[in-house]
Amino acid sequence: MKKVRFGVVGTNFITDWVIAGAREDARFELTAVCSRTQERGEEFATKHNIPHIFTSLEAMAASDKVDAIYIASPNYAHAEQSILCMNHRKHVLCEKPMAANARQARLMSEAAHRNGVTLMEAMKSTLSPNFLAAKENLHRIGTPRRYFASFCQYSSRYDKFKEGIVINAFRPELANGAMMDIGVYTLYPMVVLFGKPQAINAQGIVLSSGVDGQGAVNMQYEGMNATVLYSKIANSHLPAEIEGEDGNILIDRIQTPANVRFFPRQAPASGHEKRAEGEELSQREEHNEYYYEIKEFIDLVEQGRIESDINSHQCSITTLEIIDEVRRQLGVRYSSDEE
Repeated sequence: MKKVRFGVVGTNFITDWVIAGAREDARFELTAVCSRTQERGEEFATKHNIPHIFTSLEAMAASDKVDAIYIASPNYAHAEQSILCMNHRKHVLCEKPMAANARQARLMSEAAHRNGVTLMEAMKSTLSPNFLAAKENLHRIGTPRRYFASFCQYSSRYDKFKEGIVINAFRPELANGAMMDIGVYTLYPMVVLFGKPQAINAQGIVLSSGVDGQGAVNMQYEGMNATVLYSKIANSHLPAEIEGEDGNILIDRIQTPANVRFFPRQAPASGHEKRAEGEELSQREEHNEYYYEIKEFIDLVEQGRIESDINSHQCSITTLEIIDEVRRQLGVRYSSDEE
């Protein structure tokens, strides 16, 4: 079995999680890490048994020790670093959101096609068996009339923010904020299923640092509405739902779908009927939740394909076009918007 040798950029907990899932694919081999300091690189390499350490991304991208690079750096750096790696003919799996804005994502897609390498956004939820079960059963709801998703999770970092300590999660110069961090999980599946909306209306709370703390976005499709809620300053336990004329699909958590059910349309209730349980669509996931994005990515590399059918370049670009418009309406600006 031919291995795909990976280098990783970014040594935070997300990289730890992705490595754990990736090692469930026998084709994955972790050969290099790039960190800003040798000390941190050595610490991470020891933790994960990584043989090669780089403090220069240019050097790692030029190295013959790696075939593909997973990028988990701050959002503002995704495009520049990805394009650098692709210009060295390295395949790139880039953390979500793929770029700071849609313009950068288009440049990344162009670089992938120009260099003949695979580029994919690491949006794990849309490659999970349970989201795919919802997608495969979407036709059963008949004409779709509404998409709803919510991901609201109070951030422990917000406590520090309220104390006057502005850390990375709330810094606009890093292209961060609630939409970029977790709101994207509500939008990306919508785009995979329904494409780009015709109209967008956003409201939200912008924090003193200049990033959004939470928001609500209403969108219009031909014959269908969509609403997403997101927050890093309050919790919610609302599920996601796709409503149609013939039935509904209920998803427990849009960011990590574990329970998916189909409810066929019923006659109006008299008030005494027991609520329907719905048909179980959930698939038993045999692997770590991060395994499925790695599998998809390595499949693409092996097949010589530039992009995924599901986490496609167009889905990434469209999602960022929506985010760009949401930020415009809320007044959230990044320095990368001016480049």
